[in-house]
Amino acid sequence: MNRKMIGKMLGILLLLECLFLFPPAMIAAGYGEGRALRAIFTSMLLCSGTGGLAWFLCRKAELRFYAREGFLIVALGWLVLSAAGALPFWLSGEIPHYVDALFEVTSGFTTTGASILRDVESMSRGLLFWRSFTHWLGGMGILVFLLAVVPMGKGGYSVHLLRAESPGPSVGRLVPKVRQTAAILYLIYVALTVLCVCFLLAGGMPLFDSLCTSFGTAGTGGFGIKNDSMAGYSPYLQSVCTVFMALFGVNFSVYFLLLTGKFRQALHSEELGLYVSILLGSMAVITVNILPQYSGRILPAFHDAAFTVSSIMTTTGFSTVNFDLWPQLSRSILVVLMVVGACAGSTGGGIKCARLVLLYKSLGAHLRQALHPHSVNPVRAEGHVVSSETLQGVNVFLSAYSAIAVLSFLFLSLDNFSLETNLTAVLACLNNIGPGLDMVGPASNYAMLSDLSKLVLSLDMLLGRLEIFPILILFSPRTWRRAT
Repeated sequence: MNRKMIGKMLGILLLLECLFLFPPAMIAAGYGEGRALRAIFTSMLLCSGTGGLAWFLCRKAELRFYAREGFLIVALGWLVLSAAGALPFWLSGEIPHYVDALFEVTSGFTTTGASILRDVESMSRGLLFWRSFTHWLGGMGILVFLLAVVPMGKGGYSVHLLRAESPGPSVGRLVPKVRQTAAILYLIYVALTVLCVCFLLAGGMPLFDSLCTSFGTAGTGGFGIKNDSMAGYSPYLQSVCTVFMALFGVNFSVYFLLLTGKFRQALHSEELGLYVSILLGSMAVITVNILPQYSGRILPAFHDAAFTVSSIMTTTGFSTVNFDLWPQLSRSILVVLMVVGACAGSTGGGIKCARLVLLYKSLGAHLRQALHPHSVNPVRAEGHVVSSETLQGVNVFLSAYSAIAVLSFLFLSLDNFSLETNLTAVLACLNNIGPGLDMVGPASNYAMLSDLSKLVLSLDMLLGRLEIFPILILFSPRTWRRAT
């Protein structure tokens, strides 16, 4: 294992984080927030000093790595960035307990949106911007950004980073070169974000609010800058977020196909069809189910149902109503949507629709094999035969996902809260959603949990965002053994 190369990459990431802290510093300076500015500036010095030292000591290492190093860089990179990203909140005293600050920024980078803050509006503008900006950075992936701007050398090694950080059962290149793929992904991401900002500004939302809300929408993170999340904004602004949350839950490969004129291939995507069907079907069922609470008024009921379904299925976590007060059927559908999640290759979390497609087709193939033992029944998806390695990866992922969810649930049970609170807290963090039900519902937060529970859920957020394997590989003893 090339440890110096890993150290060099971590140094570069810390230097990048120093640059990412510059916009929040400018906003804090513009609003005259001295304490926040000092905290951000100190964090920038620590990031640049530590990152610069790591890069200097490992500067001669060539940026060549294989699968193991790719997983380790991604896992260690996200842990280091989260630990450093918590410093501005902690040093400013706005989140005085470091574990709380770590929970908050991990929730930001992983686009979860779970918060320990009871009064968001009391936070300084500079740190409020940093809090939302972490969503946007984590949405497409900080390592993907690194691939887009930093030359990785020849030999195709950087694909290991792309595969380790990008969500979904398999990752392919949009174009032959990985750096070009990363750049295309980010260009699409930036374009959609700018479009979202423009639509919000057109509805009268202030620029600061538009930027922070767009960051949360694009990253499908859901950190609101108001105590009532999105409830205080106009129906138009809520509808804009409904549409854009759904758009950011689509596999970005679909947008690439549309841009290159391959409309038929894009619109016939099986994963896209399942995603849209579940999205629209859930909206319809919930609208009918909650209609009595709206005195039979269909439009307001559909408006809130559409926003909530789009928010939960894309794992964004914005809210306009306290859906914890909805009928049991609607709440149960939302819990299912928490697990299902959005599309692979999107900024959303969850198990992903692509895995559901593969599971369904794999089940059909096994049934046909049982009925006709001598037949050959390959699993096909999107017009191609799915490799046995991909199918095995899906099965292993679901096994690990289930085991982690059960263990996390048992750890949270030590706090002695209700089963509904503990279960939905785990699902909300492991699937990068944010709000759960009961004591962690949209009208509450995670502040009442113990430090142990917050650390467990922080780890769950990272496991969910990185699709489990990079973190498991990081903690595996086999990873650190020297080759013999």
